[in-house]
Amino acid sequence: MPSSSKAGARKATVVIPNWNGIQWLDGCLSALARQDTTVFAAIVVDNGSTDGSAAFIEQHYPDVEVIRLASNTGFANAANIGITKAATPYVVLLNADTEAFPDFLSSLIERIEAAPPEVAAINPQMLRLDDPGRIDDAGDELSWYGAATKRGHNEPAAAYAQEREVFSPCAGASLYRRDFLLALGGFDAVFFAYLEDVDLGLRGRLLGYRYLYSPEAKVLHKSHGADLALERYVELMTRNRLLLFAKNVPARLLIRHAPKLIYGQVYFLFAYARPWSSLKGYWSFVRRLPDTLRKRRTVLRNTRVGLTAWDAWLGNDRPNPSLVALTKARLLRLMNSKVRFGNLA
Repeated sequence: MPSSSKAGARKATVVIPNWNGIQWLDGCLSALARQDTTVFAAIVVDNGSTDGSAAFIEQHYPDVEVIRLASNTGFANAANIGITKAATPYVVLLNADTEAFPDFLSSLIERIEAAPPEVAAINPQMLRLDDPGRIDDAGDELSWYGAATKRGHNEPAAAYAQEREVFSPCAGASLYRRDFLLALGGFDAVFFAYLEDVDLGLRGRLLGYRYLYSPEAKVLHKSHGADLALERYVELMTRNRLLLFAKNVPARLLIRHAPKLIYGQVYFLFAYARPWSSLKGYWSFVRRLPDTLRKRRTVLRNTRVGLTAWDAWLGNDRPNPSLVALTKARLLRLMNSKVRFGNLA
């Protein structure tokens, strides 16, 4: 780790929010220690881990700064704390369940320095940790059905060898201009975890910023390495999907695309098959609606792009498999379970 680098010479700060990620930290931090550049500092913001993560880092990686939080405040808040602590032009958000290639940071820094100022972030080629020949995330996408998806997920990496603009960078492993993050107030901590990066990306687009996918920078990613309970994941995704649209999308577009938005809500209710968790997510959204509407006024008042820009940003493809296919699969499983129960009787 580049402890000998003077703070003034550093160009980037790697911020790693961590919650009970001790099984991944050695791989993540040792990969950072092997970077071919020393112009960076590293900060781990530990979200009240109970698995000894903070002590492990302090013992084995003393050059990494550890910020200990008393409890799990969520990815978004932990990232914001690291961003505020950073004193470099660029901030690299990195999940604990990642392993960066040796030229990961140098490639990201080189690309952002060559980019015009309206390019606020660079998304690397995120590869599956368990199958490095396939894409984990080549930039995030969003549809009018409320589906936030990983571009290229599970597809061959060779098919994503070209640089291109993306809707939003994935905060699991992307470089941001720090002044951009500060200008937008960082991530919305209300999101806690999931879709906070899509929300940030969308708010940035409304101000005229753009983002690039750069396949020259590569990182392995496990995805969901924090092992959050499925019920909590469904609750957060259900709530945050509604927060994202209620907070940022003009009323005219919400009305125009209402059938797709409603279809999406029904679709994910069936797809998750955790109705109680989904209901908790809906209720959590309702409780936060007054605050969301206050934020909405600020977002829309400062928007610098017209309504036509949205057509290029959000997709119109229905989630796959279809709602009909999901319903048939649920009925088939229900019938099979009844048959098995009858046989046991």
